[in-house]
Amino acid sequence: MIKSVTKNMFSESELQKRVERYEELEGLMSSAEVIADKTRYSQYAKELSKLSQAALMYRQVKKHRVEIEKLESTLKEKHDADFAALVEEEIRDLKSRNEALLARIDKASGSAEEEDQDIIMEIRAGTGGQEASLFAADLYRMYTKYAARKGWNVEALPSHPTELGGFKEVVFGIKGKGVSKRLRFESGAHRVQRVPTTEAQGRIHTSAVTVAVLTEPKEVDLVIDPKDLKIDVFRASGHGGQSVNTADSAVRITYLPSALVVTCQDERSQLKNKNKAMRVLRARLLERRQEEEFKKLTQERRSQVGSGDRSEKIRTYNFPDRRVTDHRIGLTLHRLEGILDGDLDEIIDALIKAESNKQNQAL
Repeated sequence: MIKSVTKNMFSESELQKRVERYEELEGLMSSAEVIADKTRYSQYAKELSKLSQAALMYRQVKKHRVEIEKLESTLKEKHDADFAALVEEEIRDLKSRNEALLARIDKASGSAEEEDQDIIMEIRAGTGGQEASLFAADLYRMYTKYAARKGWNVEALPSHPTELGGFKEVVFGIKGKGVSKRLRFESGAHRVQRVPTTEAQGRIHTSAVTVAVLTEPKEVDLVIDPKDLKIDVFRASGHGGQSVNTADSAVRITYLPSALVVTCQDERSQLKNKNKAMRVLRARLLERRQEEEFKKLTQERRSQVGSGDRSEKIRTYNFPDRRVTDHRIGLTLHRLEGILDGDLDEIIDALIKAESNKQNQAL
């Protein structure tokens, strides 16, 4: 049985306190004393950034409420039926917008807290056979190089390499400031168009790889009942099935309620393999729970840049034209080599900006 800790929506008094603190910080940061103190200025700027979304949206809620009061006062006066109907419709619209804003305040505040959360990325070869597994390796190198540019830490987790240097599946953890904020848009199907090295006639093949970005939950966020786990140990094996260890260090964990299986044999230590497998299991269970909740928020889902569904084609890497296209925002860049070398900021910045613009339009 999974037990999770959920956050309740902020009370009106808490939101008002955030607005008041936001306004206080605006005043402090404009004072000459704080501007001259780089340490204090940086601290206030960081706090202001965390409060800004919730504070600004709640300001809008309060503005709508003032408008609603004026309209309701107008209805108390004598007017013809058509005019009264228009006023009532405007009141309903403002109340509906406020409900949406209050829901988004809760989500925005939660997202701000998750910006520095660790993530686990899973890359799986899809259609295309060996070519897909080779491209999975290309994407793995792309993300690890991007992480290096950002100063993030990458940790190898369970993977299934192929004899030609590709991956059927590669799983790895990334830790660092802002990692979940910048990589959360990468979930989905990544398509590659190129001539495989095994293609004698020079024909372009299209292959696909799926990427999943999983938030790594803390133990207090996702508690798994040990009774729901079946843990098996066995001898690790390498390419072709040959034994690479004389001890039973490999670990297979099965989550019985859903038959979800995670295997790890990367380490020589059984305990280390078990710990890694449990981290991946927690992340996958959290993803499933979030997907179930996400499907209920259909209107909210339409406002996102991408749904995060692995079946959704989000990006194409075209080698003949040196072109990378992100289909969600219609962005095309003709510098494929640099992007595969980890230079992802232009794409990620554009995705973040597009999401921000859609949120602002909804206000």
